[in-house]
Amino acid sequence: MSVARQAPSILVAGAGPVGLSAALLLEQAGYEVTLVSPERPPDQRTSALFAGTIPLLERIGVWVAIEKDAAPLRSLRIADATRRLIRAPEVLFRSSEIGLDAFGFNIANRLLMDALEAAAEARGISRVAASVEAIEFGRSEVLASLSTGITIAAALIVAADGRRSRIREAAGIGAGEWRYDQSALVANLRHSLPHDDTSTEFHTEAGPFTLVPLQGQRSSLVWVDRPAESARRAGLTLVELAAEIEARSSSIMGTVTVEGPAQVFPLAGMSADRLSGDRIVLVGEAAHLFPPIGAQGLNLGYRDVAALGDVLAGPVADPGSAGRLAAYADARRGDVLARTLAVDALNRTLLSGFLPVQAMRGVGLFLLDRVPALRHAVMRQGVAGL
Repeated sequence: MSVARQAPSILVAGAGPVGLSAALLLEQAGYEVTLVSPERPPDQRTSALFAGTIPLLERIGVWVAIEKDAAPLRSLRIADATRRLIRAPEVLFRSSEIGLDAFGFNIANRLLMDALEAAAEARGISRVAASVEAIEFGRSEVLASLSTGITIAAALIVAADGRRSRIREAAGIGAGEWRYDQSALVANLRHSLPHDDTSTEFHTEAGPFTLVPLQGQRSSLVWVDRPAESARRAGLTLVELAAEIEARSSSIMGTVTVEGPAQVFPLAGMSADRLSGDRIVLVGEAAHLFPPIGAQGLNLGYRDVAALGDVLAGPVADPGSAGRLAAYADARRGDVLARTLAVDALNRTLLSGFLPVQAMRGVGLFLLDRVPALRHAVMRQGVAGL
């Protein structure tokens, strides 16, 4: 086994959007960074990037490359499409109400990843196409054994290796996991009517049906339903699927054409017991996971990255010191817990057939529609960083 003793200060495990952004931010802060990750699989999904996330992408030099391809989200509509006795009123939020041109921007994951990878290559960040198989902890460094057979030493490992994080497991950090009786069908659409920069979320008894604007007369769809229904729809022809989408959306987008095959993802939740360990920090889905409701997941991961950048600003002599890692965990704990509980609660209120729960949800949306101070506070909290 060969050991790279002239190791970087920081090893980032995982090269999704959060891992790449962490690598770019930490390299920019003056650290030597090695990025370790297998090749990325094809991904037809899109990501809604909140206004609070854009400054981070600007800071690492990526936003300028993707802004032209990102569709602004200037309005958010919530419509109750259930057939229950108590139904919530339709609510429309406009970004101009809180002084923003847009709540955020929606972009294809492929384009976001292309820009992040190009930036990492331009910065000369070392990258190894491998996975971390084992970890050995020392007093001043941690040794990561890779699937290629080499071992890399670093003062800190940033675990951005997803929900099944091997780094988290190797560090002995437990995680609470739960599953929902739901799956998300994801597809990109063309439609005959304009979306007017409005994201529309229909709430149904089985979960939200969400249309998020893309550039032109296109939108991304996230349709949460029972697993059997999602699997059935994934087996339809594109024409048959388009017809079901039109019916479910009450044809608000006119005639719909589905671009390429739909993908289906089971819904689950996860929360790590701790956000740091010996010379290890968790970011993104290695730290937290919840359903694709309100586009909170990726943006929460980006706030992890921003907080880590603040804690390690300098650079500092020992980025893996216990004090630095505790500061990161303290900075993120409240936000992660609050978002996880909020998204889980919202999803469960949709699934609940208990009349008082339905009434409570209806009253909440009524107040959001009628009380300006409350709706503005919720909007600002929703886009985060403001």
